[in-house]
Amino acid sequence: MNPEDTKIYLGLMSGTSMDGVDAALVRFPHQRAELIATHCHPWPTTLRQRLQSLTTPGDNEIDRMGELDVLAADEFALAAQQLLLKANVSASAVTAIGSHGQTIRHRPGAETAFTLQIGDPNRIAERTKITTVADFRRRDVAAGGEGAPLVPAFHYTLFHSSEEYRCVLNIGGIANITLLPPQDNAEIIGFDTGPGNCLLDSWSNRHIQTPFDKDGEWGATGKVHSALLKSMLADSYFSRPPPKSTGREYFNLEWLEGLLIRHPGLSPKDIQATLTALTAQSIISAIKAAAPNCQHVLVCGGGVHNRALLKQLQHEFPQCGIESTHHLGVDPDWVEAIAFAWLAQQTMLGLSGNLPSVTGAVHPVILGGIYQGTVVATRKNHTTA
Repeated sequence: MNPEDTKIYLGLMSGTSMDGVDAALVRFPHQRAELIATHCHPWPTTLRQRLQSLTTPGDNEIDRMGELDVLAADEFALAAQQLLLKANVSASAVTAIGSHGQTIRHRPGAETAFTLQIGDPNRIAERTKITTVADFRRRDVAAGGEGAPLVPAFHYTLFHSSEEYRCVLNIGGIANITLLPPQDNAEIIGFDTGPGNCLLDSWSNRHIQTPFDKDGEWGATGKVHSALLKSMLADSYFSRPPPKSTGREYFNLEWLEGLLIRHPGLSPKDIQATLTALTAQSIISAIKAAAPNCQHVLVCGGGVHNRALLKQLQHEFPQCGIESTHHLGVDPDWVEAIAFAWLAQQTMLGLSGNLPSVTGAVHPVILGGIYQGTVVATRKNHTTA
């Protein structure tokens, strides 16, 4: 048996929706993902609000970021500790934590491109006593890439089939796709299609005071406003060719309000219905343009629970099987947390974690930095007379 098959890794993920820290305890035997235990740790309400505020430019950003870097790290560490307690697994049994961190700014298209995730890995390693791998995205940006999406390499490892053309659709705050042609040597393409849940969640929070529209029920009571939808889809991001990635700093309520000025008097529920259609149509257009021969769409992320959204996708792809990754034995709610556990393994093994065909990097790179956990031995200083 390969010794690596028995090692345990812990993935920590908080995406653009900021609905909580997903923690997954995983083994990777024979290039499969064996999920041992999971835990979702909700962000404290005030901290979540402060993190969301930091995603857009504002006053006193450096001090705010420094403080939130520490506070976010404490929540990541707590999520890991609670998961280990739930699973009855000791910290010493975990080879490494892979922590995505919390993205507060993503500017791959800026004149000086950068991406920034906070949640100090030094503090996570200190609190958990587990070696922590973090800051995955910036090495890809340094190599000329977008820094996102990073999960397609993991999608290929887990979901590629030589028998059919598959598309993995992750609907988090931002939606992204990974295209997996059946040929073993085919180039893998993946990119962010646009907003997933981020606008839907923000609009729900504002108007019905819930963090998300459960099952898409509120949006389903409204009617799509075709003119508003057309204005939304006219945004230049949707017509840009890949590689491309985006985030909450672009698709947010300010972006929406700029369009609503041209379409006054719409009811909140009709706007929610139109936002659902925006997510669906941007995904549909992306798949049809990039993978017209797709035979199977595997859905993961929080959007898998939005029935209204999935119904629209199924209507547009009657020739495709559209189902969650659960069909292949992977819980759709935990794919990204598992992916960052896998990326930690790649880094610890000295293997690349990015796909240049996805991110636009000039070459594959080993992602992230390694922050050591417990020191098992110390070397004493000796002096000679």
